[in-house]
Amino acid sequence: MSTARDRGDVAGVPDAGIPGRIPRHSGPTALRILVGAHLRRLREARNISREEAGYLIRGSHSKISRLELGRTGFKLRDVADLLTLYGADEAERATLLAMAEQANAPAWWQDYRDVVPYWFEDYLGLERDASLIRTYEIQYVPGLLQTEDYARAVIQQGREQEPVEEVERRVQVRMRRQQILMSAAPPKLWAVIDEGALRRQVAPPETMRAQLEHLAMLAELPHVTIQVLTFSSGGPVGGVGPVTVLRFAPADLDDVVYLEQIAGAQYLTRKQDALPYQHLLDQLVLHARPSAATPAILRMLAAATA
Repeated sequence: MSTARDRGDVAGVPDAGIPGRIPRHSGPTALRILVGAHLRRLREARNISREEAGYLIRGSHSKISRLELGRTGFKLRDVADLLTLYGADEAERATLLAMAEQANAPAWWQDYRDVVPYWFEDYLGLERDASLIRTYEIQYVPGLLQTEDYARAVIQQGREQEPVEEVERRVQVRMRRQQILMSAAPPKLWAVIDEGALRRQVAPPETMRAQLEHLAMLAELPHVTIQVLTFSSGGPVGGVGPVTVLRFAPADLDDVVYLEQIAGAQYLTRKQDALPYQHLLDQLVLHARPSAATPAILRMLAAATA
């Protein structure tokens, strides 16, 4: 994937109250979204247009829109000027300026921009900041659960002419993402994996067996739930593709739905847009085999791997 079709509100947030302190467990991406939502709320309360606000900070209405959607970093001078225009009190001002400064912290994936498409940077930040990640995969094992060899095999598909160094850097990104599962405060991960993804021979047999064994090990972690949607499970109608829903600890943030596409990704945060996908995941959980059956299924599949 090399281009993006980023539709919807990648970082839209409903009106949020101004907190008295920086929310705990909020990474830079979540903080950027929160600050943007607070700025929008203050602007709308004063009936100030985006054009007026943009003029103040020597920008345009589109710059204000990007700031309010959390799609760009903050210049502290711009935030300070906007807070003055919006009449923020001293407590609001101090909190929001501190949040904006923290939101500008550099992200580890900035060192991998040669292999990370810009549309995926938003997802990396959201994934890192999420408290709950719910995902359904139909073609491959979810990236957070892949072994290094399996990830390499998947990444190499369609990239036969790509230099080995670039492939390895892509693998490094995937492995680095997985560190959140082993952190001191890991997110809850709930994955429903289609049986076809587990049977698809995208790598040599020994790599596939190691991947299945790795899944069985991860399924033992208290914050990881893995269910298999078997061929006999039934479930939602055909045509369902991979979907991920991310939830965040700050109550001011709505869920974000991530839909990966061939040449980009779509992010949905409006409640009316996200609800069908949340319902879809609920249905998949109900139709998939219970998580208690996952180890036995994985052992069966590993034994059947030629």
